[in-house]
Amino acid sequence: MLAVNPSLPVQTVKDLVSLIRTNPGKFSYASAGTGSRSQLTAELFKQSLNLDLVHVPFNGAGPAVVSVLAGHTPVFFNTPPPMVQHVKEGTLRALAVMSKARLRTLPHVPTMAEAGYPDIEGEEWYAVVVPAGTPKEIIRLLNREIVGIIALPGIGEPLATLGFEPIATATPEEFAARIKAEAEKWGNVIRAAKIKM
Repeated sequence: MLAVNPSLPVQTVKDLVSLIRTNPGKFSYASAGTGSRSQLTAELFKQSLNLDLVHVPFNGAGPAVVSVLAGHTPVFFNTPPPMVQHVKEGTLRALAVMSKARLRTLPHVPTMAEAGYPDIEGEEWYAVVVPAGTPKEIIRLLNREIVGIIALPGIGEPLATLGFEPIATATPEEFAARIKAEAEKWGNVIRAAKIKM
């Protein structure tokens, strides 16, 4: 999610882009740390739009949120969970989610594609992986069981309330292809930003 301190005079992503472009180097964004997904998503945004936005790394999402709430670093890219409640309370203004679809917990917040930037997408995801060489029948069994557990009543909905969108429909092969594509995409961002991992 891309969010800002409500004192920033922007209501949309286009407003933010315009503000940054007319004030190069004067605005900063908070991240959960150097090399974090938070920074990588912000760097993708910067690189895609050729923006001069200063990175301020913190030691985790918690301190970064505090800085954004205080207005010290007015822009924040991060996973929704540490921001959802602040957005609902109005202490943060969400401009867009970086996922393909809107969040169930914040249905009024557009996607980056809906905001006019379809090429800027940065979903953070979690997965279960097994060692290379694990028999395919074991992998398929684990996949079926995990899909079944996520579909159970009381499992997916609490995660969605926190800002996670449980998805358990990918086959192991589809997920392997996603890992490969994501590694290439984020590797390019890291190299372009010259991030030392």
